[in-house]
Amino acid sequence: MSNQVQDEVESSIYAIKTTANQERAVANLLALAAKKENYDIRAILVPKELKGYVLLETTSLEIVEQAIQGIPHARGVVKGKTKFAEVEHFLTPKPAVAGIEDGDIVELIAGPFKGERARVKRIDERREEITVELFEAMVPIPITVRGDHVRVLSKEERE
Repeated sequence: MSNQVQDEVESSIYAIKTTANQERAVANLLALAAKKENYDIRAILVPKELKGYVLLETTSLEIVEQAIQGIPHARGVVKGKTKFAEVEHFLTPKPAVAGIEDGDIVELIAGPFKGERARVKRIDERREEITVELFEAMVPIPITVRGDHVRVLSKEERE
């Protein structure tokens, strides 16, 4: 099949069941197999939120079944196709401050205050920064850090 004809064939997304925490290894081996055997695999996706699965975009179920033959930790193909709209949300990155709210208790995981605990005072979603006050500080001084430099420890109780 020529590339031009190949591109016109509609592709679908298939889910491959894997051993937990082996998704990345399976994806890498699938990529190698696709290159070596010249399979028409158009995309491989390993979403963090989807433990135990690798998503594969290709033209047919037969290609998926051939590609996973002999790949360790690939446990099988989930029956049925997945529509692009169902996996589209995995492709758009979430802001670093998503899920963080005023009053949350966080631990700083990077920077000069790494390991310190603090309370969230303000969130700047546009800049993806949060302002916190350290618990151990003698005087409460607000510190602004990047949203991906904190890990939420507990949520403030809300009525």
